[in-house]
Amino acid sequence: MKISLNWLGSLVDIEDKTPQEIDELLTMSGLEVEGLEEVEEVKGGLKGLVVGEVLECEQHSNADKLKVTKVDLGTEEPVQIVCGAPNVAAGQKVIVATVGAELFPSPTESFKIKKGKIRGEVSMGMICAEDEIGLGTSHDGIMVLDTDLPNGTPAAKYFNLENDHVLEIGLTPNRVDGSSHYGAARDLKVLLDRPIKSVSQEEIFNKFAVDNNNAPVKVNVQDTDACPRYSGITISGITVKESPKWLKQRLSSIGLAPINNVVDITNFVLHELGQPLHAFDLAKVGNEINVKFATEGEEFITLDEEKRKLKGNDLMIANASENMCIAGVFGGIESGVNDATTSVFLESAYFHPDVIRKTSQQHSIKTDASFRFERGCDPNMTITALKYAAALIKELAGGEISSEIVDVYPKAIENFVIDVKFKNVDRLIGQAIPQERVISILEGLDISILERTEETIKVSVPPYRVDVQREADIIEEILRIYGFNSVELSESLSADFLASFPKKDKQILQRKVTEMLAGSGCHEIMTNSLTTSKYSTELGDLDADKDVKILNILSADLDVMRQSMMFSGLEVINHNIRRQQKNVRVFEFGKTYHKEESGYEEREHLSIFVSGTSTDESWIRKATASDFHTVSSLVEKIFDRLNIQGVSVEYINNDTVAYGLQYIARKQVIATVGLVNPKAAKLAGVKQEVFYADIDWSALVKMYSADYKFKEIPKFPEVRRDLSLVLDKKATFASIKEIAQKTERKLLKNINVFDVYEGKHLSAGLKSYSVSFILQDENKTLNDKAIDKAMNGLIKAFETQLNAVIRK
Repeated sequence: MKISLNWLGSLVDIEDKTPQEIDELLTMSGLEVEGLEEVEEVKGGLKGLVVGEVLECEQHSNADKLKVTKVDLGTEEPVQIVCGAPNVAAGQKVIVATVGAELFPSPTESFKIKKGKIRGEVSMGMICAEDEIGLGTSHDGIMVLDTDLPNGTPAAKYFNLENDHVLEIGLTPNRVDGSSHYGAARDLKVLLDRPIKSVSQEEIFNKFAVDNNNAPVKVNVQDTDACPRYSGITISGITVKESPKWLKQRLSSIGLAPINNVVDITNFVLHELGQPLHAFDLAKVGNEINVKFATEGEEFITLDEEKRKLKGNDLMIANASENMCIAGVFGGIESGVNDATTSVFLESAYFHPDVIRKTSQQHSIKTDASFRFERGCDPNMTITALKYAAALIKELAGGEISSEIVDVYPKAIENFVIDVKFKNVDRLIGQAIPQERVISILEGLDISILERTEETIKVSVPPYRVDVQREADIIEEILRIYGFNSVELSESLSADFLASFPKKDKQILQRKVTEMLAGSGCHEIMTNSLTTSKYSTELGDLDADKDVKILNILSADLDVMRQSMMFSGLEVINHNIRRQQKNVRVFEFGKTYHKEESGYEEREHLSIFVSGTSTDESWIRKATASDFHTVSSLVEKIFDRLNIQGVSVEYINNDTVAYGLQYIARKQVIATVGLVNPKAAKLAGVKQEVFYADIDWSALVKMYSADYKFKEIPKFPEVRRDLSLVLDKKATFASIKEIAQKTERKLLKNINVFDVYEGKHLSAGLKSYSVSFILQDENKTLNDKAIDKAMNGLIKAFETQLNAVIRK
């Protein structure tokens, strides 16, 4: 929502406050300012443009269409300017762009005035036409002024340009009372302790007068719960035309395009008072207005020329025979004001927020009116706004007010009455506030004091404050005006409960992992939790007795809930392969379902699938096939991202995983990674290799720790040593790593295998591992003696525990 400070200043005195001070005041009181922008009525503000007087005007000696002029700019000497306008003449008052001025003929183009020569004659500026300075479109000739202003007067002063500052307010849903300039002024009134200069009741009523009752309109309200109050009046004999400058300035400053004087007045009143209005062409209304619910399925064309199918709970404004407007949301194409309109029926109503909210959501229509109605307008503002707008229409469009005000308001909406204890005010705010200060704040906010004792007050809150209905709300109102910064902090701070670590947010962790996987080239998928029972009946790893069966199956292929995430992912891969997309890298967060003796069970998983190539073919390299390490590296990155510690691995192979690893932490399996068994892949129609990871997401969330440990980077260099170990074929790198870490705990920082060999140069049943060891002392530079001692200890451990032969 945008607030113009010039407009706001017409309601409450803020001349002595800077835009930044108003920004801070409103933000601290709950109307959070998200942006502050300076707005120029004319781009550039006509800087460098002044009023001048043409003293001499002679024909250019070298150009028939040019004149050489002498112009008085209020300086010591007149300046010479070459001008091509046909209407330039001596004695004229003109607008002159001086040397160095920047002109903006349109918002997207500009040019600077420079000293120059035109056909041999010096020119020290430019005499301007209106289109050259962004004030119009005419280029028939220069502007000739009718003014007594002295030469040299800034052009901005002559044109009465009104620059402005506009606040962008991020209005929270509960503060609909602040959705207008008047609403912001009400807060500033009490914050600054100044009287409001608003559209006062007296001023409105002095301007408003009913001329006759020649065009009365009967109003029928079908449901007064949906429309508790409906007010209206007719104005006849008007002339629809362009709005005056001041009104267009007001609307343009907050980003609204002026339309015509009648529509502009309804928008002006909406943004000044917060009360939506609608002007109907009286010729379309006739003499009857019906506020009623639509017939289910009937069609209605709105102002945007879109045909909409109405719902039975859409509240409509209709004449005797047809709909004219979706109440509180959007007008109809036929009933709006246009250039041919001579009489209008002006509507000012209060609709129930729930009714407008449903209609707005059902039709995906958001307007300035629906924004306010669905949050709760002021039911006591309808008549005030109606009289204000009617008086303005009569003033700017002519005509006469040709009916009495019709006001259907069978049951008045009462104020909220609330009991407040002074001790609760002090307790919740955390500081004793003088009772008189409390009273002055409440009365400044239009909250009346009905009763008062030494301990309590009974207050009456106007219905436009829909967010103030409890004692705690009253105390919040006191605090936001008193000022959060005015509450003193005690010397010692304490809290009733201090968490020892931050709460784990599963959604935040999921987003972290999603971003990491997406950044690694994976695409997220969402698959059906329903699957076929053939997977569990044909694979020994899945127990058919644990299938959660669907009672009313739609298809034999969707008869159970999935026990594994594998097959829905394989079906996605099959779908892609059939469409020539053979290189697939996808992941999914989802659930599996199991029937246990104790009942039904859901488990949360993260699955990852990689198939095809991991790098594309190019001129610089060949395509690289995806393998086990492609997916295992992703899993280990997830562990690092979530700070999962103490992970060990075990080798597995079964009906679903041909070979792979299980990752174990805290004595439970947290992930399974491997090659999908071709038998399982074939069941899903996939014939190429697929590498798969199944992660127990619930377990990872429980194990997640935000307690990262940091230490200083060592200042001393590391040393690398390599060993070639000939081992039994069954020996694993994991066993080498475990022995090395137990043997050399102080200096060994990292261990890695960089080559594996099996072949004719080794005996049957043996293989060779080439392993690198990184050694480092964090307190000093390693010498050969320390390095040799560490390596000899490792060699002895490998020879003893693995029967390794060290190749020289």
